[in-house]
Amino acid sequence: METKEQKQRVLVIGVQTQEMDDELFATLVSEMTALTETAGGEVIQTITQKLAKPNSRSLVGSGKISEVQATIDQEMIDLVITLNRISPSVNRYLEETLGVQTIDRTQLILDIFALRAKSREGKLQVQLAQYEYLLPRLHGKGLTMSRLGGGIGTRGPGETQLETDRRHIRGLINNIKKELKQLEAHRERTRQQRAHNGPFNIDLVGYTNAGKSTLLNALTDESTYTQDQLFATLDPLTRQLTINGHDNFTLTDTVGFIEELPTELIQAFKSTLEEMRHMDLLLHVVDSSDSSQHLHEETVLNLLEDLKLDHLPILTVYNKRDVKSDQFVPTRIPNCIVSAYDKDDMEKLKENIWQEMIQNSQRYVEVIPADRGDLLAWHREHRLVTSMDFNEEDQTYTIVGYKRKERE
Repeated sequence: METKEQKQRVLVIGVQTQEMDDELFATLVSEMTALTETAGGEVIQTITQKLAKPNSRSLVGSGKISEVQATIDQEMIDLVITLNRISPSVNRYLEETLGVQTIDRTQLILDIFALRAKSREGKLQVQLAQYEYLLPRLHGKGLTMSRLGGGIGTRGPGETQLETDRRHIRGLINNIKKELKQLEAHRERTRQQRAHNGPFNIDLVGYTNAGKSTLLNALTDESTYTQDQLFATLDPLTRQLTINGHDNFTLTDTVGFIEELPTELIQAFKSTLEEMRHMDLLLHVVDSSDSSQHLHEETVLNLLEDLKLDHLPILTVYNKRDVKSDQFVPTRIPNCIVSAYDKDDMEKLKENIWQEMIQNSQRYVEVIPADRGDLLAWHREHRLVTSMDFNEEDQTYTIVGYKRKERE
C-alpha cells in the first residue's frame, strides 16, 4: 500500500459505448475514483469519450490520445487506469505510446482483492485470478513488467514469478487449482457433518460498501473490520446470531459484488460464492443512500442468478435509513428498512428474519415426556420452537416448532 505522501497520481480514461446508458457510465466513472483510492492511488483527472465501441488499437480515438498524453505530461501522472477492459495488444500500445504504466479496471480490482485477502484460501483464489488474467499479457509487458512489486496493479504474484515462462505460470495455476480443490473438499466435509441438525444459516449479500459488515457487527454484537471502502471484506466471516432466545443461527458476511465484476474473480471465487447455495436465507443489503440503488440491486440479483442462487429465500435490507436518498423507493418485497446504528431497527430486523425463517421452514408438533429434559433442550437448540405447553394430566410437553425443509 502506498503511503499518503507517495500516492500514485492516476489518470482515468473511459469510453462510453452504445451498450452503456448515461446512468451506468456515470456510476462506473464514479466507482473508478473510489476503487483507485481504495488501492492507494489518487485520481488527478478523468478523460472520457463516447464511441460506438472502443478503438481496437488505442481504446480512444487519436485525438483523445493526444489529450491523454498532454495531461500525463502536465499533471505528472504515474499511472493510467482504463475503465474499459483492454486486450494485451491495446495495453502494450498504450504503454509504449504514453510512456507510463497502464492497467485496466479488471487489474485494479484484482489488486484490491490482493490487498484484502487474509485467509490461505482467499489468497490462493486471488492469485489464481491474477495469473489467469496476466498469462496472456506476459509477452512484451515492457514498462509494467519492469515495475512489478510496487504500486497499483503490481500486488500479488512476485516479479520473478511473473517473468517466468508461460509453462511455469500454467504449472502454478494448476497447483493453485489443486490446493483449492482440497480446501473445497475439506469445507464440504465439514458442512455435511453439520448439515442435518446444524444451525440455520443466513448470508449477507450485496453491492460492495452497502454496509454488510456494519450490520454483521450490529446484529451479533461482535467487532470486525468495517470501513467506508470498496471490498473492505473479502474472506467470508461467520458469527453466531441469537433471535428470540434461540442461538441456532449463523450469519455470514461475504465479499461484496460490483458492476461488471471481473470474470476471473467470479471463476476463482466460485466455490466460495456457491457455498451460499446451502444458506437458509439471504439478506440482500442495499445502500438506500446511494443514488445508484436500483443499478446495484440489479447487479447483485443478476450475479445470484448467474450462480444459480436466485431460488433461495431473500429478505432485502435497505440499510442507511438515517442518510437515505430523497429519491429512495423500496422496490423489493419482503423488505426491512433500517439503520445499522439503531438498536430498535436491529430488533425489528431480527423479527423479520425470524418470520422469514418460519415461512420457509416446515412446521411440526411433537409430544415429549416431562422427564425428558434432554429432548426439550435438543429442540430448543436445533429447531425454531414457537410454543411449549405443559399437560398436567399426562405429564408431557407439546412442542410446536419449525425445522429445516428437506433439501431436494
